[in-house]
Amino acid sequence: MNRRLLFIGLATSAAWALLHTPRGRFPWPSRNTTPRPVALITGASAGIGAEYARQLAARGFDLALVARRADRLYELAQSLEAAHGVHCEVIAADLAHDEGVSLVEARIRTMDALAILVNNAGFGTIGRLVNVDPGRQQEMIYLHVMAPMRLTQAALSGMMERRRHGAIINVASVAAYWRFVGNVNYVATKAYLVAFSEGLQIELRGSGVHVQALCPGFTRTEFHHTEEFKKRRARQYPDFLWMSAEEVVRQSLDALGNGRVVVVPGLFYRALVLALRTPVISEALTRIGNLLFRS
Repeated sequence: MNRRLLFIGLATSAAWALLHTPRGRFPWPSRNTTPRPVALITGASAGIGAEYARQLAARGFDLALVARRADRLYELAQSLEAAHGVHCEVIAADLAHDEGVSLVEARIRTMDALAILVNNAGFGTIGRLVNVDPGRQQEMIYLHVMAPMRLTQAALSGMMERRRHGAIINVASVAAYWRFVGNVNYVATKAYLVAFSEGLQIELRGSGVHVQALCPGFTRTEFHHTEEFKKRRARQYPDFLWMSAEEVVRQSLDALGNGRVVVVPGLFYRALVLALRTPVISEALTRIGNLLFRS
């Protein structure tokens, strides 16, 4: 009986530790900090990236906004400069290709006040590997894997030399812990971002640079309204599965520096990731998921 109670107690404690997200201790700047710290955000033209821009501007950061759609970036930059009095730099670049990454990489190396890098740019595809466009798959792998790695490496040297607190946020997904029919490269690249972030934080221990892998579930953005997802209607999924970009980003920033690399917004999704880390449960959920989401 005592062993059973001990097991239940340990299991409950472990589950609580995973389901509870403690607040972070990142040293956010005051309004009169000079020079004002800079946050560079990729995929900033919409969705989670644009929301990071809004919330970091409200916290007193100057911004470097990166995406392909320059018109959307300039519109966002103007609104944030007017609302918060911050400076916004627009960098139009396609990070699915070497030229775009090289452009942003070079700019990062000249940023003396870069404090936060958010690797958010990404897209998904639908379809079994045998049927999908190989060129599009290569672009996704480059965007999700090579671009974050190269931009992170470019940012780290300056962050560590300045010996100030810094942060790298890699936007992954709960899909990193699941295996879907029709999404093999998407989930593989998101799993890479989680492993990359966890390994990098070990390397940076004691440096003052925090690394976070944000793993959101379904989020109300333009992601599910792209050409790739037109056959899969967002409204077919129950409302309780969806979170707002505002809440996802708020939980990410609130947790920054809390000692945990992986941050999963929402109690439901934290419970889901906990279940997916349990082999027997994970197998059952994967089978169910592939029945629900197969294409």
